[in-house]
Formats: sequence, structure tokens, C-alpha cells
Amino acid sequence: MKKHWTYARVSLLYSAFCICFYLLCLFPGAAQSDRKAAATAPSAYSEIILKGIVHSSQNHSYVEVPFRVPGGTERVTFTFAYTGRKQHTALDLGLLDPAGLRCWSGGNKSMLTVGLADATPSCLPGAIPAGTWNVLIGVPNIRPRVASHYTIHVYLSRTGAIAEQPALLREPLRAGPAWFRGDLHTHTAHSDGQCPSQTGKMVPCPVFFTVQAAARRGLDFVAITDHNASSQYDVMRELQPYFDKVLLIPGREITTFQGHINFLGSTDFIDFRLGGKTVRNMNELLESARRVGAITSVNHPMDPSGEICLGCGFTPSTPVNMRLLTAVEAVNGGSERTGISNLPFWDKQLDRGCRLTGIGGSDNHRPMQPLDQVGSVGSPTTVVYATELSVPAILDGIRAGHVFLDVQGTRNRMLVVKAQTARETVQAGDLLNAKRGEAVRFEARIAAARGGTLEWIEDGRQSASSGGSAIGSNDQTIAFAWTSDGQRHWLRAQVIGPDGKLWLIGNPVYVNWNVKNKCGE
Repeated sequence: MKKHWTYARVSLLYSAFCICFYLLCLFPGAAQSDRKAAATAPSAYSEIILKGIVHSSQNHSYVEVPFRVPGGTERVTFTFAYTGRKQHTALDLGLLDPAGLRCWSGGNKSMLTVGLADATPSCLPGAIPAGTWNVLIGVPNIRPRVASHYTIHVYLSRTGAIAEQPALLREPLRAGPAWFRGDLHTHTAHSDGQCPSQTGKMVPCPVFFTVQAAARRGLDFVAITDHNASSQYDVMRELQPYFDKVLLIPGREITTFQGHINFLGSTDFIDFRLGGKTVRNMNELLESARRVGAITSVNHPMDPSGEICLGCGFTPSTPVNMRLLTAVEAVNGGSERTGISNLPFWDKQLDRGCRLTGIGGSDNHRPMQPLDQVGSVGSPTTVVYATELSVPAILDGIRAGHVFLDVQGTRNRMLVVKAQTARETVQAGDLLNAKRGEAVRFEARIAAARGGTLEWIEDGRQSASSGGSAIGSNDQTIAFAWTSDGQRHWLRAQVIGPDGKLWLIGNPVYVNWNVKNKCGE
């Protein structure tokens, strides 16, 4: 067997040499084109293309196709395609790192990925050692006088940021722009999420039940944000193909003694040990998150912090540069259960000139609880306008502030806000410039909220120029006229139900936000 494998390697190398020599002679510009493509590829990953032939003499053997992995690589991903299927050629797929076997999928997969914290089922996550790796091809069947040509695309990623991964790892679940509904704060067995076992005991609850609850709610996305953990990412990699209507967003609740920060969109580790040797203050923690491509939000900032839940409130020991944050959890399901409102904290940051997107999260720890309870998965729901249903697009929508909150987690309530001058039209989350004396038309389209009342909040108080407007139908547009004084303002819409509870909360339109805007300075 050892001699046979040696022969296979020599044969492959010789075939590859001949093919490359032939192509260079016949198409001298081809190599230059490849180099140009490599030079313009995104810096976050590189691509290697491996081609070869499996011959009938290699039937019932294993072929190794080597490639080099440089230091600093965080993920190895590859695709595999081959010819000869009509002749009943069957090739199996695996992966060897310098220490041994990392993947063996047989013939049922054509793409495998191995990262620090997650991997394709049948692969092992973990450290990515530098050195020679091999795609391992098993040959269970190839007929006499048949040659199977294979092509392998290897992608070597140097970051855990989802937005900077190869395109095949961030394909949208749904194409095209829309308002997408989701939950940005949940917990599972990988921290303190619990559910009843078969015998009724409370046990750590598998990730599956959180995602299943999101599917039952009709959500388009859900973030799994276990406390300081990254082990959930491997399970999410397994579940995503099955839940092909619910986008799974990798997240983490960075839990410190001075506050909880949600971290979304990257699988990279950041040190949560605030006040320790490596992370001296909250700003350093937030800067670390930004460096690895994550967006961040302050969670349940108005919650009390003490023996029952140390760090649940936002109590940093040194001043925080709020510009390092993306968002604020304006509504938290756990806070709602105890009657705590986080809106005053958000309003205060807006008044200080900090342009932070208001988002929501259930903070659910019991995914099997009934969906009509406050704090169940999707209660509240964060609704994001995005170009497609993918992790990068959802995060971009949050960054832009194109978000409203459905506090009760319905399937169809809508609050779409626009603001218009004679020169431009913007939506909630956008900047609007309006000179002194210039007329601005604010408009809110409200759906599935009949019986509620629309209010406009201007700089933290109900706008004197708008009053409250009754919502008399299930699809209604309400507008009001506002005159600019040329100064900086923020205005957002909200809908209150007949019982006095908030139903919908919009993000602000930022008027003249370039005037004296230094975020608290």
C-alpha cells in the first residue's frame, strides 16, 4: 500500500506538471491572469486551485493532494468536483492536517470547512496548524480505462468575521431586499439555557430547541449569544442546512462584572476578563471586538447589578467611548418581565449625540416556554431592512439603523418611517440635512396595529407639533409636518396599544446630525 500511494503522488505531480507546461506554452497570458486575480482578491482569505486526475489503476486506494497552510490561518475551506459520475465513478472526501485526520465525509459532501470553533459535520474544529495539509480522496469505484478529472478550490481565511469569509460560506438564505424579523439575544446549553428533560428535570437545553422556537415564531434569523462561549458555533454549523428558512447568526454575550455586551458576526475569540491583565477597561474590550469584525450592543443597561446578577446593569468603571458601540438593547425580554425599561438609557445616548441603533432581544433562557409569554424566543422581535437574508446583510442593516422593534413579537406588525425635504428622502436610521425654516414631512406606514396610537418622539419627548394619531385600519400611513430650526435633532415613531403598552418602536431619523455631534463631548 505504501508503494502504491507513492506511485499515486508521483503520477499526480507528473500529470500536473504536464498540464501546467502545456497551458503555459499554449496560453502564455493565463498565468498572468491568475496572478492578477490573486492580487485583487480580498485580503481576508486566499484561494488555491488544485487539479489532477484519478486513474483506474488507483481503484480501491487513497490519494493525497497536498497544499500549504501558512501561520495565522483561522479556517480552511474547500470544494471538490470531479468527472466520471456517468461512468459510476465514486470518490470520497476527507482532509488531513499535519497531525492527522480532520475530516472524513465519504461521498456525501462536496464542501468542507474547518475553523477554530466550528466545522462541517464529519470534521473536527480546533487549532489550524501551519504546514502541509492534504485533501484526502478515497476511490471506492472507478472503472477500467476511466480517468476522473478533479478540481479542488481551497480557501484559507485569516479572520473569523463572517463578512470576510469566502462567498460560499455566507450565501443568503433568501435573495432580495426585505424587512427580516429576528431575535438577537438567546441562550442555550452552551451557557445557562435550560429546558425539561424527558423525565422532567431541568437540564442544559440543546441549541436545536432555540432554533426550533424561532422557526415556530416565524422568524427569519436568530442569534445564539451564549455567555462568553464559542462552543455553540459548531452546533450551529450542523443545524443551518436543516433550518434553511432561519438564518443562524453567530454571537456571544460578552459577560463582564461591569456590563454585558452582545457581540455579533464573528467567531473570533476576544478576552472577556475585564479588569485583568489583558483587558484593562471597556474601551479596550470594544476595540478588540471591532478589530475582529463584530458589531456590539449594550445589553439590558438599566437592569440592577449586584449579588443576584453582577454586571447585568451597565456600570463601567471608566468613561466609555460610545462610538465604539453599534447598538443598544432598547428592549430586553428579561427586563420587560420585571417592568424595567431600557429606553431612557438609549434616549440619553441619542441626546449626547451618540448614533446608536436601538435593537431588541428576548434574552431567552427557556426556549420551550410558550411563545405567548414575555421573553419567549422572538419576544421582542427586531425587524431589519436588509438587501438579503445573510449575516453580513443583516449586520449592515443594523449598522445603518434600518430597524424597528415589534415589542410583542407578532408576525406582521410594521412601522416604516420616512422623512422628506424638497431635496432628499431618507428612512429611519439615516441622516437628514434641513436648513433653518425648511419644511420636513415625516411619514409612518403602520401595518397590523389597528386600535393603537402613533406618537412621534423628538429629542426624548413627545413632539409638540405632532400629538398622538389614532390608527384606524390595518394598513395606514400617517404624516406630520415639521419645521427645522437648523439645529441637531432626532425623531422616531412609536405605537402604543390601547392598554398603554408599547407595540412598535422605530429608530430615529437624525436631523442635522453633523451639528455639534461629538457623542457626549
